[in-house]
Amino acid sequence: MHYNVPYKTKQFFFVLIKLSIVVGAFYFIYSKLIENEQLQLSDFLAFLKENNTFSPKNIIFLVLLSVFNWFFEILKWKTLVKTIKKISFKEALEQSLGGLTASLITPNRIGDYGAKAIYYSKPYRKRIVLLNLLGNISQMTMTIIFGVIGLVIFINRYQIEVDYYKLARFGTIIILIGIFAFFGAKQNKFNIKGYSIGKVLDFITKIPFKIHFLNLNYSLVKYLIFSFQFYYLLTIFGVEVDYFKAMVVITSMYFLASIIPSIAIFDVVVKGSVAVFLFGFVQVNELTVLSIITLMWLLNFAIPSVFGSYFVLNFKLLNTKE
Repeated sequence: MHYNVPYKTKQFFFVLIKLSIVVGAFYFIYSKLIENEQLQLSDFLAFLKENNTFSPKNIIFLVLLSVFNWFFEILKWKTLVKTIKKISFKEALEQSLGGLTASLITPNRIGDYGAKAIYYSKPYRKRIVLLNLLGNISQMTMTIIFGVIGLVIFINRYQIEVDYYKLARFGTIIILIGIFAFFGAKQNKFNIKGYSIGKVLDFITKIPFKIHFLNLNYSLVKYLIFSFQFYYLLTIFGVEVDYFKAMVVITSMYFLASIIPSIAIFDVVVKGSVAVFLFGFVQVNELTVLSIITLMWLLNFAIPSVFGSYFVLNFKLLNTKE
């Protein structure tokens, strides 16, 4: 039996959903700052004051790095979407920050997919989800490339025992599964809710090479920006470590943290735990590492999601029409 829900009822529930997203995001930001078991807020603030972190020069430079980080993320999204529909930079900004806010309380930021898709009419939504996936894959690719290189150097430098036989066996299994899945998908043997993975691959391969090239380059620039931001924070807190040695640890940290599934709000906790362990090898104390991780999270996720909440609250369902 089919029921027609009145328009005003739909609007009421839609407003309720928007408010729930924003309230949920703000609550998790608050809980991360106030109820953080790894780093007490009083210790965090005292440490920042002691190290003169909030000098005008440092604030401006750190904020600029975060702005550029999000600038390239927005530019990447605008570039990907133009393969199916031209949007302005302002629209890309609204969708990117709104998606960030919606994703904050979801596992592995999966809420970002639904939030961006709802900005478009129904015929576009599946392709929007795929484009968002493509953008995330390109960013993950950079994390893996730099992370694997950094981790290999880290393991060799600090003589960490690794069972290479088990590692090689695991890698071989993953590669074989990937090859099997790829050729199976090309032959349309795998389907998800009636949609062939082969069609997904066809969609991706039909995207112009220039778009793939720009996508990867924007992801590379983003990676270089936020990894340098981490290094800059190390220098602010008086850590005497050369850039190369620091990048070996930073790239290893981002790689290991990225392969651990987590809700976005706990991402800072995961990164904190991994970072404390890795930076212990270069004699960086726990308070310094956790303070940097918290600042990185605030600058690149929490604060942008506050701006994103404005777009969530002002989003109108009618915007999904062409």
